[in-house]
Formats: sequence, structure tokens, C-alpha cells
Amino acid sequence: MRQELMSETNKQLVVVSNRLPVAIEEIETGWTVKPSPGGLVTALAPTMRQARGLWIGWPGCTEDAPADQLLDDLEGLDYRLKAVLLNADEITRYYRGFSNKSLWPLFHDLLGHFSYATENWLTYIDVNRKFAEAVADSISEDSIVWIHDYQLLLVGQFLRQMGLHHKLSFFLHIPFPSPDLFRRMPVNRELMEGLLEYDHVGFQTARDSRNFIQCVKWYAPESRRTSYKRQSRIRHAGRDIKIGHYPISIDFQEFASGAAEPKVEEASWYLHENLQSRTLVLGLDRLDYTKGIPDRFLAFERALEKFEELRGNISLIQIVVPSRIYVSEYKDLKTELDELSGRINGRFAQHGWVPINYQFRNLDRVQLLGHYRACEIALITPLRDGMNLVAKEYCASQVDNKGVLILSEFAGAAQQLDKGALLVNPYDIDGVADAIYAAHIMPAEERAQRMKALRTEVKRTDVRRWVKWFLADDVLTKKTGSES
Repeated sequence: MRQELMSETNKQLVVVSNRLPVAIEEIETGWTVKPSPGGLVTALAPTMRQARGLWIGWPGCTEDAPADQLLDDLEGLDYRLKAVLLNADEITRYYRGFSNKSLWPLFHDLLGHFSYATENWLTYIDVNRKFAEAVADSISEDSIVWIHDYQLLLVGQFLRQMGLHHKLSFFLHIPFPSPDLFRRMPVNRELMEGLLEYDHVGFQTARDSRNFIQCVKWYAPESRRTSYKRQSRIRHAGRDIKIGHYPISIDFQEFASGAAEPKVEEASWYLHENLQSRTLVLGLDRLDYTKGIPDRFLAFERALEKFEELRGNISLIQIVVPSRIYVSEYKDLKTELDELSGRINGRFAQHGWVPINYQFRNLDRVQLLGHYRACEIALITPLRDGMNLVAKEYCASQVDNKGVLILSEFAGAAQQLDKGALLVNPYDIDGVADAIYAAHIMPAEERAQRMKALRTEVKRTDVRRWVKWFLADDVLTKKTGSES
């Protein structure tokens, strides 16, 4: 966000999300505070530093942690943090239960993973009320309240019930389902009622925005919509609600300058030398069934079957970042990946060459940028994704314009990066295999042309523009439009 935007409004920015940008963990000697990973933290931290705002969220620990003291003692953030503490039952039912067993799979169009339990829903209500109480206790009359993501859909509704008349904004970082999918949620009407209490609801893509508007038409057919270029207004229950799509992004300059540092160049060189300078294909994902990693392994195997010249000359480096390993589904997914990579390597490996280098670990910043620079191909093939910032980070880090981006058409980023990326259907194993081969043999001139186009787009629509797009719509009033 540009600092002048907040100074123009003279309002405090209050961000509310499930997780704080730091996590409190218990260690042998007491407690420690570590940075939290994730796209939202990456996107909003620069904004919060500039605005000196307030961030409210769960610090990742239970109620026995001295959260307030630990957060007060933090230095160098340049903005304030407020913890919402959850007990073990709330973490199980609100977070692991309703948020990640009901909302997450349904909104990602993966009904095979969907389950619903009334007890989880009731706890989700209670926790959303707890977040709302924390917000109400912390804001002033001039605060802009910006609530984030699927875990907190109902916070705005509870703030209204508490009598707050502030402008309340909400941004959904994951996809929003079509009416046919949304109606399968047993509490779909309660969720829609909660969302319609916000003044401004933002989505990643135009498709997500259209899906939401269609759900509003189903829920409230009497509502009226006025359309603009990037947003619509819905007239419902005597109120105007802004609906818009604002694709989230990254700090382009941070990644571009970081990737050009000598220590990153050295890490990139070492990685390539260690793998004997073959064509390197990068997969980088959290452990999550939405990322399509098993299908990616099968597509890479199919590429080796179809194109003999790839054997011994190309390697997939698949980094899987540990996530939700306490959930049985995710443990099963890790086991599946272990078995798949082992089988494929056992089938194709040659002396001095292993086709899949599968690693279950985190990368530090130098290692991350080193992988981005070293790999000639990025294979980013989620089954469904709200945006996917890894795709944008890879492009920003390609300072030599040598990389090729293979991207799932079901990632939100595909709508922005379609001009330079090779778009694929992640369910089409042969299609992804063909794209891997096409990227491998792509001439250097075409690689450079495509990557320059991708980097230009990511730079043009970086994180500052994303925040400015969203917050400017809360400040500026548009007065023309067509009603439907």
C-alpha cells in the first residue's frame, strides 16, 4: 500500500486474520516468537509497517501462553499486534474442524474431502464472536477494519450486533464456490447472512466474484446489482455492498533484488552443479491435497515414458513444506508422496541420476530464491487455488529471463499470467507431460519473451497495487454504473 493512501483518510488500518504474522511456540526454556509463513503475511506486512496499524489474530498457541507480554516485547515490527487466544477444543473444532474440513474442501471444489459436524459449526460461531469482541475492544472511531479469509466469515455480523457502525471490509483468499457447490453446505444461509453484513467484499478473481453474486441472487433474489469495471454494488436490505475482485500479489522488487544477490547466485550455482546441470523443474507447495502433487508426480512419470530424451537430462525438485501433519488426511498424503516418488525413482533412476528429488522441509530465504533462480521450469499445478503466490515469486526471481512457468488453469494467478505461462489442466496427465517436454525444448528466445511478459505483469500489479485497489474502493465513491 502506498503510505499516502492512509494519510489521505487519516484512519487507522486494523487487519484481522486467523493467524498473526508471528507464532508463539513453547520450547524447553519457556516460549519463543517466530515469524509465521504464508501468503497473507508476505502481502500485508509491508503495508502494516508503513501504516503503523494494528493486526489482530491467533498467535498459534493455547491460552496458557503469556501472549500479551511476548507480543509487547517484540521489536522492529513498527505496528501493533493483539492476540486472540484459543483453547484446545476451539482449535480442534473451529480451525481443524469447520474451517479446514468443511469450508476449505467445499470452496476448493473437492467434495471428496468435505465433512460437516454441527459441533464444529457451533464452535466456529463462538470463535468468530471472540474475534469480533477483540476487534470491538481495540478500534477507534477512525479505524478501517479489514477482515481476512474463510476462518472469519462471521466476524462482521457479530460486530454489527455489537452496535459498530464502522466500514467493514472482507477479503477471501481462497476460491468462492458456485451456487451449486455452496448450497451443499448445510449452513449456507447463515454464511450468506454473515457475508452480507460487510460493506465491501473482495475476491481474488472475477470468477470468484461472479460466483458470489450468483449465490446472492439465489439467497436474496430481490437484491439489485450495479456493475462497474472492477466491482459491483449489491443493494440488499437497504444497504449497498461493494463486491470486487483484486488479485493478491507480492513485493516484486524484494524478490527481484533478493534473487540478484551474490549469495543467492552462489546457492543457485551450487544446486545446479550438485545435480550435474540438468534441466531442473521446481515444484514448491505446502502439504495439501489441493496442490495436486500426486498428479504432478504422475505427469512427470508420463513425460519420462513418452519422451526418452528426457531420461537422464531432467530432474524434478519437489519441495513439500510441512503443514497440518497432525491431520490424518495430510499424513496419508505424505505417505502417498513417499511411495510415488520411490516407485518412479526405482523405475527410471540411472547411475548418477534420480528423476525426482523429493524433500519434505522448509527453505530459508536464500535457499528459496536459489531454487527459483536455478530451476529452468516451475511446475505449479494445483487442482484449485485462490491465487498461488509461488508462481509470482518464481517470475520475479527470474532475473535472467531463462525460466518457463507451467501453471494450472485452476490457479487464480492463471487469469493474470496466461500470456506468458504454459497453462495446463492438472487432471490431464498427458497434457502436463507434453507441457514439461515443450518447456524443456523451448528456444531461449521464446523463453525470454515469455518470462519478460510475466515479470512485467507481476511488477505492474505488485502487492502495493493490490492493497491500493482494495482500500481505494473504501475511500473513493464511484457514482456511475449499470444496474441489473
